[in-house]
Amino acid sequence: MSAGPAGAPAPRPDVLADTLAELTWYEVEAAARRGAVLLWAFGVVEQHGPHLPTGTDVYVPSARLREVRRLLAERDVEALIVPAYYWGVNVVSGSFPASWGVRPELMEQVMADLLAGMARDGFGHVFCFSGHGDALHNRTVHAGVRAGRARSGIDISFVLEPELAERLGLDPDDPCLTRHASPPPSPTSGSGEVDVHAGRWETSLMMHAHPGLVREDVRAQLAPTGLGPDQLAVWRRGYDEARRTTPLGYLGDPASAGREEGQETLRTGAELAADAIEARLRSQGHRG
Repeated sequence: MSAGPAGAPAPRPDVLADTLAELTWYEVEAAARRGAVLLWAFGVVEQHGPHLPTGTDVYVPSARLREVRRLLAERDVEALIVPAYYWGVNVVSGSFPASWGVRPELMEQVMADLLAGMARDGFGHVFCFSGHGDALHNRTVHAGVRAGRARSGIDISFVLEPELAERLGLDPDDPCLTRHASPPPSPTSGSGEVDVHAGRWETSLMMHAHPGLVREDVRAQLAPTGLGPDQLAVWRRGYDEARRTTPLGYLGDPASAGREEGQETLRTGAELAADAIEARLRSQGHRG
């Protein structure tokens, strides 16, 4: 295993690493009895330009959840990470190779079944995160959370920022949501250019979380797409319109990405999520 910053072991590019899949059932049962909460990421396998792996939307939220778990532990909240769900809904990248998706109603019912199983094991709180910006994917995560709550009777919520909740048209007071504070503006904010997919921010996150999976020789040669909100609206229609808008599969400026920026973005996002989770648990009298 290669070394990370300050000699620390580099995180493994393994979707089961640091999840409850590495525990025995005895250990999982004991954690549930202690009042541990569950953290679950919902990503998708899809193209991320010529420089990032198709599993980016799984790797990035998984890295965030590891940091959220660490921060919660410092606050005496025990958390286990559920192996990431990666067969999500894919509209925007649907015309690109290796950008697969499932029907929303299927994903919703799979979520509800698995959440009911977590409840049967004695877990009382499940916090769901999205690693994929597709609107229909995120609406499906919300629908799955709602179905899971109805089927299990436990506290299950979708952890997200206010901007995403607004874009999805969700009620800010919906009990299915755990909203955290908005992250600080990105370096590209105010420039008029959009950076939303495999661009600066997402590439920076992968450079920090899994640098060995970034095709650096390709990344450094990529020109900014220079697209604005009007082109973003077309791109979000998905499939062939998205591929015509971004034929190389990225929307933003990956060449300007940096590992330090990715580290800071991940840290800030994890802190905001941990704060919101802690506040929700405290409001419900949870004792881990």
